[in-house]
Amino acid sequence: MAGTDRIEDIVRALDGPGPTSSDFDLNPEVVLPPGRTLRNAGVLCAIEDHPRGPMIILTKRSARLKHHPGQIAFPGGKQDETDADPVDAALREAEEEIGLPRDLVEVLGMMSAHETVTGFMVTPVIGRVTAPFEDRPEMGEVDEVFRVPLSHVTDTGRFRIEGRRWRGSIRHYYTVPYGPYYIWGATARILRTLAERIDR
Repeated sequence: MAGTDRIEDIVRALDGPGPTSSDFDLNPEVVLPPGRTLRNAGVLCAIEDHPRGPMIILTKRSARLKHHPGQIAFPGGKQDETDADPVDAALREAEEEIGLPRDLVEVLGMMSAHETVTGFMVTPVIGRVTAPFEDRPEMGEVDEVFRVPLSHVTDTGRFRIEGRRWRGSIRHYYTVPYGPYYIWGATARILRTLAERIDR
């Protein structure tokens, strides 16, 4: 189904409980250890008004980072002790990573937490940017801040399943490429879940 460029569709999609997701959805043969400890994190799926329609803000992580270098990601990160909850973590990290003031974000809702292969339970926070701001990529953390049309990443027909070898076996994952940006892994899975919720 074609995606949406309406904030109203996003609000409707967030109404009520939604499906959980994980980096293991497409790999049912993976056996997760019982009693594993997961760390809480929050990411901000920020929607910004644009003359060409609503855009979602994404980042390209620094190629110098130890974990996930060069990958496409939402602004966000682990929940610190000083954060009240994953929403607080997502807003704090977005301000640090891309210079988005938290008072310019209208939180529309949250999606169910997503479990990653790196041991995090990531809560996607959906927010609307209420006024223009100047991108300020965090030096050493973020190489680039860019926008993708909301209609592109909420169109289930634009997602593909690909695979690569990881820890001795083939791991499958969603991708939703956009121009030069290869969006995959947890970021693509979260966007796919949002698209599915809109499509229901």
